[in-house]
Amino acid sequence: MPDLLFEAGMEEIPARMIAAAEKELTERVVALLQRERLLGEAHEVHSYSTPRRLAVQVSGVLDRQPDATERMTGPAWSVAFKDGQPTAAAQAFARKAGVSVEALEKTATPKGDYVSATVTYRGRPAPELLGERLAAELAALYWPKNMYWRAQKPERFVRPIRWIVAMLDHEVIPVEFAGVRAGKQTYGHRILYGSEPVVIDHPDDYVGALEAARVTADVGLRRHRIRKALDQETRDIPGARWREDTALVETVTHLTEWPSVVMGTFDREYLALPEEVLVTVMRDHQKYFAVEDTHGKLGPYFLTVLNTHPEETGVETIRHGNERVLRARFNDARFFWDVDQKTPLEDRVEMLKSVTFHKELGSYWDKTQANLRIAENLAATLEERSVALDMQALKQAVRLAKADLTTELVKEFTELQGIVGGLYARAQGLGETVAQAIYWQYSPAAVEDPIPPTIEGQVLGLADRIQTMVAMFGIGLEPTGSKDPFALRRAANAIVKILAESGLPLSVSDLLCTLPADGGAEIREKLTAFFRERLEFYLRDVRGFAYDVVNAVLATGADDVRDAIARAEALTAVRGSEDLAAISAAFRRIKNILRQAAEKGIAMGDAVDAKLLKESAEQALHVEVEELALIVEDLRGRGKYRRALEEIATLRPHVDLFFDKVMVMVDDEAVRRNRLALIAQVLSGFSSIADFSELVSAS
Repeated sequence: MPDLLFEAGMEEIPARMIAAAEKELTERVVALLQRERLLGEAHEVHSYSTPRRLAVQVSGVLDRQPDATERMTGPAWSVAFKDGQPTAAAQAFARKAGVSVEALEKTATPKGDYVSATVTYRGRPAPELLGERLAAELAALYWPKNMYWRAQKPERFVRPIRWIVAMLDHEVIPVEFAGVRAGKQTYGHRILYGSEPVVIDHPDDYVGALEAARVTADVGLRRHRIRKALDQETRDIPGARWREDTALVETVTHLTEWPSVVMGTFDREYLALPEEVLVTVMRDHQKYFAVEDTHGKLGPYFLTVLNTHPEETGVETIRHGNERVLRARFNDARFFWDVDQKTPLEDRVEMLKSVTFHKELGSYWDKTQANLRIAENLAATLEERSVALDMQALKQAVRLAKADLTTELVKEFTELQGIVGGLYARAQGLGETVAQAIYWQYSPAAVEDPIPPTIEGQVLGLADRIQTMVAMFGIGLEPTGSKDPFALRRAANAIVKILAESGLPLSVSDLLCTLPADGGAEIREKLTAFFRERLEFYLRDVRGFAYDVVNAVLATGADDVRDAIARAEALTAVRGSEDLAAISAAFRRIKNILRQAAEKGIAMGDAVDAKLLKESAEQALHVEVEELALIVEDLRGRGKYRRALEEIATLRPHVDLFFDKVMVMVDDEAVRRNRLALIAQVLSGFSSIADFSELVSAS
């Protein structure tokens, strides 16, 4: 079977967009082949990307579609044939099916006899079909930003398309996109190879031909070579190692086609600046890797990844150029640091009145006052629950938390917001508790980040985020669909993570108690639902619980985050039990019975009347439920969820016997009402830990 190669060559794509685009193009090409029945069973898929190309190679592609047979159903037989003669309806259906009227057949269906026809579709050649469809898959790629580049032409793409390779073995597939026709010609490294085309004779030659043209198309291989080169360069310095930075490795991997690494140095005097400032300058502004010793202390070296392999004389020139650029950036940072120290953070608070938080919500000074009120309320709640914290340090940290927005260093290096405030607080002698709280206020920014290490920092982070969310929801700026311009989902994720991992005895409702008494009900309802959605994400995608376990746990409460985690852990531990699986099935049955009764307007008793329990099975179930409910409630109150679930599972034989021997929906109204009350008692009495009917593994 032939191999397919599809490559789109273009001007340099932003590095942050490449990985997702490579993945999407691969998925689209494979889905197209599957949809058109062109993918063989023993196929293999490989994807490639560089700043100038996206490519997919698929082996085991069929050279043409197999013929397909389909049975089409047309109008009712009585409509298609009158007195044995075909009507216009029969003739129209025959034309549509591509068969003669005589080939039409009668087919019996639950709705009666209908006309049918067996239609055979002849498979089309793969090059012809792919020539029609591949361009559409390329055009459909999602890019955060697109551009027009041909005057008066409709196509939009991330960057101008310059060449296309589309081949099935040795044959060119007739693909055209944005005025560019596919061929066998790709292009190598701009500098090291030049503008001469690289001719691909067969898809299997693709990687090797580009390698010869100084392009490493395989992303994994390019990443490996970068890491190996980083290791090699640091070996010449005793005890040195490059600081691991996975995100930066990914960035430089997608910035290069033929990478190499050069080490540079800088004056030790710059090490007097905080490490966070130095690393930010190197990493975020220059894409340099920091170098540290075995104790993690920063050294006066940096590593830069080049998109070329220069000669030895060129290496020195490149090294000196990068050192000169970094020296200038460090000088700027040192200047800003020194200038900022002349104005203490305390004096900067008033300056926040001129820094807009949101045009409808006022300044950062206004936000700071709101944050302070929320933080004080949360701190009071924690003190009532015997959690010790430094109230004075907390209030000072909240008041100064946004002051670094007025500093020159943050204006130049915006990614250091909060961190700079913490560093300045320490340098100005405000105490480590205040400094730590300010420093960590924006953490976690992502689910893999750590939470603030101090209680004061945790409370500051919670207060700042909940104030933002309440304010934004209050003016109708809650996230919708994929749009979240104020990163409120990220803020809610951080709140859930802090509540989950900090040990603070706070619930979502504790955070929402800061809402105004008047007019806050609707916002509280929206935020409660929003936090439930974010807790679901945390349990499923961060903690890895099965989706049905998450559904079962959240169905019985999503207010206490740590409690929800504990219940999910317990349910996961026992869900393989046959008894619990049977209970789950029984609970689903109970819910269905109660739902159907409610839909039909059938009344249920307010409480179980033991005198109306006539069958021994229902009597035994009632006694067991009464006794077991007390045990389960005691275990639940002490957080012994696994033991409680194991106790609930012992209810199985009584529930099974009840449904085997007892009819709930009997004619006797009093008995029926009583039995409905009994099964409702079973459902409500043992669903406080989880809604077992949500467990899909049970049958």
